[in-house]
Amino acid sequence: MDAGLKRELEEKVYAGDRLTRADGIALYASDDLAWLGRLAHHRRVELNGERVMFNVNRHLNLTNVCSASCAYCSFQRKPGEKDAYTMRVDEAVRKAKEMEGEGLTELHIVNGLHPTLPWRYYPTVLRELKAALPGVKLKCFTATEIQWFEKISGLSAGEILDELMEAGLESLTGGGAEIFDWEVRQHIVDHDCHWEDWSRIHRLAHEKGMKTPATMLYGHIEERRHRVDHVLRLRELQDETHGFAVFIPLRYQHDFVDSQDGKIRNRLQSRTTMAAPAESLKTFAVSRVLLDNVPHLKNFWVMHGLSVAQLSLNFGVDDLDGSVVEYKITHDADAYGTPHTMHRDDLLHLIWDAGFRPVERNTRYEVVREYDEAPSLADRRSEPQQVWA
Repeated sequence: MDAGLKRELEEKVYAGDRLTRADGIALYASDDLAWLGRLAHHRRVELNGERVMFNVNRHLNLTNVCSASCAYCSFQRKPGEKDAYTMRVDEAVRKAKEMEGEGLTELHIVNGLHPTLPWRYYPTVLRELKAALPGVKLKCFTATEIQWFEKISGLSAGEILDELMEAGLESLTGGGAEIFDWEVRQHIVDHDCHWEDWSRIHRLAHEKGMKTPATMLYGHIEERRHRVDHVLRLRELQDETHGFAVFIPLRYQHDFVDSQDGKIRNRLQSRTTMAAPAESLKTFAVSRVLLDNVPHLKNFWVMHGLSVAQLSLNFGVDDLDGSVVEYKITHDADAYGTPHTMHRDDLLHLIWDAGFRPVERNTRYEVVREYDEAPSLADRRSEPQQVWA
């Protein structure tokens, strides 16, 4: 990068000026990763100080049966396939209650677009989960699922959100975003929920008082300019609604063939490589300085590994998601030795070891508990720190 442009971009970030599309593309072109980290860290400290947020949550997938066949997806199954499943309501409640003793505060629920499951199943599950775990917040369903519910119910998205909220819904999830630009999107998704509907549904959720997350799936066939475009669309919508609490870049995953039938369902796999750690850190950093109006940036550690998660805290990230438990959407935990579950103490040590202050939050990013000081090493562990792959 030209020294003059580098100085100009740095001055804009430190002055708090809004960056342009051209600025974002220029930042991605820089090979100075440490410099990008400094810019992003400056911005994250301005917004959130040295705090790193987390929550105690469980991911629950009610069904993997899906009418779509998105090119990158290894999770979906068709009716009748060997490892296709759909949970009964009582089964979903039983699995949710397994973490009750851990101080669970959030259930994160996403599913396939089941071709025959009736709409009424979904609010019924939420009501039963809320009755069984009244103190737990329900963060459920992508905008893609809400649009699917419109199709199978004949109701509008507004009516669907009203009924789901009455049943206990606290927030939508941020999924289904992938990459918004049609140049890429037409090759990777196999459903009708594109930018226009995704933004429409999140706008409705924000109007109804929800704070929702937004995601981006990166590191597949998109170019860096598509990532910049994706973030700027979210920035423009946030200027309008102020409803996004957090942005979550999600690393595209290969299929590591742990399904019972041994099939590789990821049709992009033969022509893609997964993003290297340096590319992930760059993506976090550029996202943080571009997306100046969304307060939090999350690293979903299951998709990046714990070492990159710790490093990302110096590249703009201030949230590490939570305990997760049994994440089925990708296979990262199976391939890299990353655990499926991180308990509260694991997350605390992960954050302390990176030199930051842990803050437990709820679904709306309200503080549940602050942990002001790290205990001494002698008090924290009697064995050497584990080094995660």
